Amino acid sequence: MRLPEGAVPATRRADPPGLRVVLDVRPLQDPSRAPSTARYLEGLLGAFDAAPLPGESFALLLQSDLEDPTTRFTHLEVVGRRLLPPTRRLRSSALAVDPFLLRGASIGAAWRSDRAGAAGAVYHAAAGAAPLFARIPTVVTLLDLAPWELPAAFQGNPAARFGLRIRAQLLRDAAAVIVGTDAVARAARRLLRIRPEKLRVVPLAAHPAFIAAGPAGAAAGAHAAAATAAGAATAAERDRLGLPETYLVFPGRYDARHDLATLLRALATLAAEPRPRGLPAAVPWPPRVVLIDASPDDRAALARAALRQGVEGALAYAPVLPPDRLAALVRGARAAVLPAVSDAAGLAALDALAVGVPVVATTVGALPEIVGRAGILVGPRDPDRLAEALRAAWADERLHRTMREAAVERAAAIATRTWADVARETRAVYASVGVRHPKSAGRGTVGGDAARP
Repeated sequence: MRLPEGAVPATRRADPPGLRVVLDVRPLQDPSRAPSTARYLEGLLGAFDAAPLPGESFALLLQSDLEDPTTRFTHLEVVGRRLLPPTRRLRSSALAVDPFLLRGASIGAAWRSDRAGAAGAVYHAAAGAAPLFARIPTVVTLLDLAPWELPAAFQGNPAARFGLRIRAQLLRDAAAVIVGTDAVARAARRLLRIRPEKLRVVPLAAHPAFIAAGPAGAAAGAHAAAATAAGAATAAERDRLGLPETYLVFPGRYDARHDLATLLRALATLAAEPRPRGLPAAVPWPPRVVLIDASPDDRAALARAALRQGVEGALAYAPVLPPDRLAALVRGARAAVLPAVSDAAGLAALDALAVGVPVVATTVGALPEIVGRAGILVGPRDPDRLAEALRAAWADERLHRTMREAAVERAAAIATRTWADVARETRAVYASVGVRHPKSAGRGTVGGDAARP
């Protein structure tokens, strides 16, 4: 991948030194509020836990009123768990409060980390908020640009605007900012004025359950049994949900980041058209779309909107599923549909491609870079173009076969990158900003900042 001018590629150093890492893991306690961040932390901590480094240790920040999900990472050296008040109840005001709370919670977390063998210390902010006036280097993983790309949806009151101004400044002040694709690095420079030398491109990985499921029809030889089992799992999920053999999946979010209104208008356009010639009688028209992980409130709102568009029969719903069952359901889809208006992570597209499923998506954020030739890309908020793309993916066998072949090819490449790679490259970013330099060790500094906050 070509980096934006001045951006620094993540190094592939095999054995970076172990550091003390102060990490906000609150999204793991309530993954529905920040699914991409929870997924990122799950993958990253799982990889850290699978291959701990000498001297590496963690100080974890958690919400006081929810269960601690990090105890399952039994190989991590956790030196402390600090409990924070539940700021999520403050809604948009939490954007302004969090940096101060995180500052207080992180005080002293890196003190004397060298005595435990750490080469230095960093604060890793993956949850969107970073501490104010941190005195150890801060690394931020930027998984969401929606607050700045969609100000009307995310900056609707003074508290939200003030909090996001603070957050943007903390991003600019960070020692390093990790992003998943070159396109997101360019957007971060444009929207947030982050200096290019601070950007580190660390591509994300698909969920292991999707890699394990593999593409339908792509396995052979020793893998044939696994392919057969995966196919049986897909058929079981389809039967359990009462789905036809041919369906689309929407594995996105039910908020302003994804544009379900445009999807419903596109389905209404198709419903008003004649059934495509040659479409088998067993295949429904308009296309059937399975909406994954919708809450009861989301379902009610979508049902009302679909009824207004006259396409209520085109929607089906899947509950929250464990990863292996979700992978089986997505694996059986004809295509995944992601009508996004903001997507800086692209994890749902990555997962779909990992099981060889083409993606119909919009040309925003990380999606074009991830999807490439393995799908159809249209402009956002354009129901007519989306309808054309859905019609082609649903009824054009030649085009679908071409996309499917490209998706299977992408699946092979995706399978070679795991969360162990993400963890190694992230640790290299830690080391690049947080290692204690010998010339400053006598003054008690880490990465150029005071070691004792």
